[in-house]
Amino acid sequence: MTAAPPLHRFTTDDAESLAREWYGMTGPARALPADRDQNFLIRPSAAEPFVLKIAEAGERSDVLDAQHDVLDHLAQLAPRIPVPRVLRTRDAVHTAYATGADGRTWLVHALAFLPGQTLAQAAPHSAVLRRGWGAMLGQVDLALDGFEAPALQREFPWDLRTTPSVLARHLDRIGDGSRRALVEYFGNRFREHIEPVIPSLRTSVIHNDGNDHNLIVDLSRGDTVVGLIDFGDMVISCTAFEPAVCAAYAMLDTAEPLVAASEVVSGYHDVMPLTEHEIAILYDAIAARLAISVVMSTYQGIRKPDDPYVTISERPAWEALARWREVDPRFAEASFRAACGRNACPRSSAVVRWIASHPERCAAVIDPAVANGPYVELDLRPGSEDIAAAGDQDDPIAITKALLGRVEDAGAGFGVGGYGECRRVYTTDLFRPAGATIDGWRTVHLGMDLFLESGTPVYAAFDGTVHALRDNAGAQDYGPTTILRHVTDDGDTFYTLYGHLARTALDGLTVGDTVSAGQPIATLGDLDENGGWAPHLHFQLVVDLFDHHGEFPGVCADRDRALWMSISPDPNVALRIPGLTPRAAPETEHVVRRRAALLGPSLSLHYAAPLHIVQGWMQHLFDARGRRFLDAANNVSHVGHAHPAVVEALRRQSALLNTNTRYLHELPVAYAGRLAGTMPDGLEVCFFVNSGSEANELALRMARAHTGASDVVVLDGGYHGNTAALIDVSAYKFDGVGGAGAPAHVHKVEMPDVFRGRYRNPATAGADYAAFVRHAVDRMRAGGRPPAAFLCESLPGCGGQIVLPAGYLAEAFSAVRHGGGVCIADEVQVGFGRVGSAFWGFETQQAVPDIVTLGKPMGNGHPIGAVVTTRAIADSFDTGMEYFNTYGGNAVSCAVGLAVLDVIEQEGLQQRARETGERLMAGARSLAARHAMIGDVRGLGLYIGIELVRDRETLEPAGPEARYVVERMKDHGILIGRDGPFGNVLKIKPPMVFNRDDADRLVGALDTVLAEPRLRHLQEVTGA
Repeated sequence: MTAAPPLHRFTTDDAESLAREWYGMTGPARALPADRDQNFLIRPSAAEPFVLKIAEAGERSDVLDAQHDVLDHLAQLAPRIPVPRVLRTRDAVHTAYATGADGRTWLVHALAFLPGQTLAQAAPHSAVLRRGWGAMLGQVDLALDGFEAPALQREFPWDLRTTPSVLARHLDRIGDGSRRALVEYFGNRFREHIEPVIPSLRTSVIHNDGNDHNLIVDLSRGDTVVGLIDFGDMVISCTAFEPAVCAAYAMLDTAEPLVAASEVVSGYHDVMPLTEHEIAILYDAIAARLAISVVMSTYQGIRKPDDPYVTISERPAWEALARWREVDPRFAEASFRAACGRNACPRSSAVVRWIASHPERCAAVIDPAVANGPYVELDLRPGSEDIAAAGDQDDPIAITKALLGRVEDAGAGFGVGGYGECRRVYTTDLFRPAGATIDGWRTVHLGMDLFLESGTPVYAAFDGTVHALRDNAGAQDYGPTTILRHVTDDGDTFYTLYGHLARTALDGLTVGDTVSAGQPIATLGDLDENGGWAPHLHFQLVVDLFDHHGEFPGVCADRDRALWMSISPDPNVALRIPGLTPRAAPETEHVVRRRAALLGPSLSLHYAAPLHIVQGWMQHLFDARGRRFLDAANNVSHVGHAHPAVVEALRRQSALLNTNTRYLHELPVAYAGRLAGTMPDGLEVCFFVNSGSEANELALRMARAHTGASDVVVLDGGYHGNTAALIDVSAYKFDGVGGAGAPAHVHKVEMPDVFRGRYRNPATAGADYAAFVRHAVDRMRAGGRPPAAFLCESLPGCGGQIVLPAGYLAEAFSAVRHGGGVCIADEVQVGFGRVGSAFWGFETQQAVPDIVTLGKPMGNGHPIGAVVTTRAIADSFDTGMEYFNTYGGNAVSCAVGLAVLDVIEQEGLQQRARETGERLMAGARSLAARHAMIGDVRGLGLYIGIELVRDRETLEPAGPEARYVVERMKDHGILIGRDGPFGNVLKIKPPMVFNRDDADRLVGALDTVLAEPRLRHLQEVTGA
C-alpha cells in the first residue's frame, strides 16, 4: 500500500511570520508535536507565550469557532478550570488564514500557553493523579452541560458513535491476523452492547481527548491535575464516552489496566455522576477507543510516515487492547460500580437476605455437634499474638500449625479465622500481581477458615449442584477445591467454595452432580496436599464467579475491599457462628489524627502517606493491611526484627528479674566482658546506659573530666544524639533548620568527603582532611582552649553515608592527642560487624580511639547503650561524684545484648554483611552506566550510600529526586532512607540478615524507579 501524498508542513519561520502578520507579536517559534494540527510555541519578548495552531487543511471554520466559544464559556463560567485563553488577531477576530505551498488555505488561531508539566511527564501515575484526571474532565463536562454548539454535532472518526464504520474502513490495513481478529472482536461487542442503546444515552459536548499529553499537573501540590488543553477533538456525543476515553489512555503501559481505568472513572463520577446504564457500557466504550486508536495509528502511519507523533500510542494501545480482552466484561462493570460507590454486585444483597431468612435451608459445613460447640477465634492479622506465637513468623505452615495448637490448648472443637481480616501469611507470588505496586498485593481474606484436624468431614451448606472440581496445587493455593452452585427461590444464583480439601474430594463427586444440604462432600486435607497449610476449611460465598473455573480469589487487595466483599459477602450469614469479632479495615487515618493531637509536632513521620507498621520479622516489616516491606533502612534491628533468640532472652530474663543496677548481678559483668573482648587492647572498662545519646553525653563528660578541658572538635554534618549537649556538638542539627550555629566551645572541621569535598584523591585525602583537625587543635591551643575531645562517627551517617579516606582517623587521632585531647569513636550506627570487614568501624581505619560509644544495634531495638574506654579515663571520671544510671546495664538489657552477640557470631552475620554489601554495591554501580543521576556508590558492608546528582560534573545535588526515589521504592515494597546535607544520598542500612536475593531485589526496583519519566522530568524542573 503506497503512502498518501504528504501535506504541506509549515516551518518555524512560517509560524514566526504568521505571528507577526496576524497578531503583531515577534518571537522565536518552536514546533510542538501534534496529531492533525501543526502547533508552534511562540515566545514574544514583550508578551506571554502562546501556541500558534495551524488547523489541518479542510478543517471546518464553524468547528473552530465552536472550539473558541467553548473556551470562552469555560473561562467565564468555570474560571477555576485552567484552560487556554483564546487570543484575538489584530483585527479582533479569533481565526486567521494561511496559504500553504500546496495552494490550500489553512485556518490559523492562537491560544495562550498553559504552563506546567503534562500527565505524560508525570508517569507512572498515582491513584490520586488518575482520580484527578477523571475529575478534571468531569468538571469540564459539568460546566458544558446544556451548552449548545451545533457545529460539534459532526461526523468525526474519533467520536465513538462511529466505531463500527471507522473500524470497517481501516481494518484491512492491519496486516497481523491476530491483531485484526482482536479489533474485530471488540467491534462486534460494540455493535452488540453499545450501538443498540446509544439513542437512550445522555449526550453533551465532551472534550473527547483526555489523554495524558493534554492534562497539566502540579506535582508540588500533591499530585494535582490543574489544567486541560487541546479542545480540537470536541464533539457532541454520549457523555459516558468521556471517562471511557480518559480510562483508555490511563491504561496504557500499566500492569493493572482495570485498576487504572476504575480510578479515572471514580474521579469523573465524583464530579459528573454516571448512571447505571452509562457504567454498564464503559468496558466496551474503553475497548472502542483503544480499537480506534490502533487502526487510526496504522492509517496515520501510512499517511504521515515521517511523523512519529501520529503513532506515539500505537504500541501501548495494542498491548492494552490485548490485556483488556483478558478482563471479564462483567467483572469490569463490577469494578466500575464499586469505583462509583455503588454495590459492585447488586445481587449480593438479595442473596444474603435469602440466606439469612431461610436458616432451615442451610446446613452446617462441619459436624453440627462441633459447629454448635465451643470455638476459638483466631487472629491472623499482622501484629496479632497468634502470629507472634509461631516459632517462625515467616512460615505459613508454622503459623497455621500454631493456630491448631491454640485450638487444642483451649479444648475447643474448632478455630475460626475471620472474614475481611488483613493477613500477613500470604507470601508467594500468587498474591502479588506481576508488575503491581505494593497496593495491589492481596492480603484481605474473603472467606472464613475453620481449623480442624485433617480427615474431618465437610458437608454441603445448601442444596445445589457441583459446579467445579479442581486441585489448585500451587504453594499457598487452595489445594483440592470444590465449588457448588445454588439458586435462591427468587432465581438468584450463588456459589459456595470449599478449599484445602483432601485429594479424595476430587474423586467422590462429578461436575453436574446434585447435592443436598448437609451431604458429605469431602474431608479436610493435610498440608502435603492442601497448598501447604495446616488442616483447615476455607469456606467462601460467591455471588458471581465471572470467568473463573475451578478456583476463585479467596484474598483481595485492601484497596479493593468494597468490590470483593460485594462479590463474596460475609459467609457467617450461612455458618452462623455467634460472637465473632468484626474484622474492619485498619484505622490508619484515625491513628494519624490521634498522633497529631497527642504527640509533639516536631516528631516527624516518614513518607508522604505514613506507613502503619504493626509487626516485624527479620528483614521485613508488615503494615496493618498485611503488606510486606523489605526493610533496608532499620539498622536498629541489627540481627533482624523479632529475632527469636533475642526475644527469648528478653522473655526469660524479664520473668526472673528487671530492677535497677544497685544490686549485684552476673549478667552486666558477663556482658561487659564480652564487649571488651571485641575491642582492641586497652579499651576494657564499660559503662552502661539506655541509648546512644546517653552514651555520647557520658563520653563527653568523661573526656572533660580526664583532660580538664571543655572544647570539642567535630565534623561538619555530624550527628551524635538528641540531648541539649549533643545538639551543641552535632553540626547536622546546629547548622540545620531551627539550629543556632556552633557554640563557642565547638570547633567544626570539614567532612572528609572524597566525592564532593575539597580533596578527592583517595591516596592523599586522608592526610589532607586530617590536617583540618590538626589546624583546629593548633588554633584552640593558641587561644588557650585546648581540646577535650574529638568526637567523630567512624562512618558519618547524616553527613552522607561517608566512608572516611584511608588514614584519616589515625592522623586525626594523633593530632588531637598531641593537643591533649581524647578521641571518641561514635559507633552507634556502624558497630557490631555491620561494616563486614571488621567488627567496629574504626578498625577499618587502623586507628584505636580512647572512648567508644555504642547504641542502637547492640540491643536489636531494646533500649541499651554503652561507653567503653581505657582504665585511665575511667579512673579520671571517678571524681567522687557517683555515676548512677537506674536501668543502664539492667539484667534484662544485658541478657538481650548477650543474645545479640551470640546471634552475630553463630549466624555469621558479619561475613554476610560483607558479602551481601559487596553484591549490593556492585549492583548499584552497574546501574550508574544507565542512570546518570547516580553520582557515587559508597559504603562498607551493609552501610551504604548512593548519592544522586543532577550533573556528574557540577555534582549539583538531586535532593527532591532522592525524596521521590525513597517514596517510589516504598511503593515497590522496599524501605530505604535518605540523608546527607542536601538530602540527596539514598541510605541503605538493613538488618544484618539481609541476603543476596534481597540485594538483587533492591537493585532491580531501583533500576525501575530511576528510569521513570516522572523522575527525569522532576530533575529537569527542579534543576532548572
